[in-house]
Amino acid sequence: MAEGDNKSANLLAQETSQLEEQLQGWGEVILAGDQVLRWEKPWYPAALVGATTILFMLIYFLDPSVLTGLSCAVMILCLADYLVPTLAPRVFGSNKWTTEQQQRFHEICGNLVKTQRRVLGWWKRLFALKEEKPKMYFLSVISSLVAVAWIGQEVHNLFLTYLIVSFLLLLPGLSQHGIITKYAGMVKREINKLLKQKEKKNE
Repeated sequence: MAEGDNKSANLLAQETSQLEEQLQGWGEVILAGDQVLRWEKPWYPAALVGATTILFMLIYFLDPSVLTGLSCAVMILCLADYLVPTLAPRVFGSNKWTTEQQQRFHEICGNLVKTQRRVLGWWKRLFALKEEKPKMYFLSVISSLVAVAWIGQEVHNLFLTYLIVSFLLLLPGLSQHGIITKYAGMVKREINKLLKQKEKKNE
């Protein structure tokens, strides 16, 4: 068991090191983005929501076709991939990195690798469910897709995408400041109260 844990830890460290090398040119931008996403300043959440709102308002008014939107998105990614590693050291000054910044960059890369592993694990479990319990798999997938289709029909696609993107951008800050844990605890307590009241009535 210990040997398996050591092997897994070594593999995780190796994958993290490889990702650090791949993202080295983006290091300064990633650290700056991490500070914004974790709300290190009180006005960061408003800035995130404001920037997201402006972007989606621009898309709404321009109303590009799907092909145009995809082409522009890929073009921006290609430009960023070319320009960021070149310009970032001049803007942020890579020679000013501290031990704390290097450690935080290592933690971010480690978290990205762990997230990738979780997603792959969920995907494998889904296919395992398909093989072991095909009826449950079928009902779960169909029910989920019907629910998503209904939501997509009731809510405007662009607005729904805006809500999802805004939530995902705010999620790290909500988690960092314990807001999710706080409200999840409140919901859990209210559910427990309702269950206890129902049990008393049944008695």
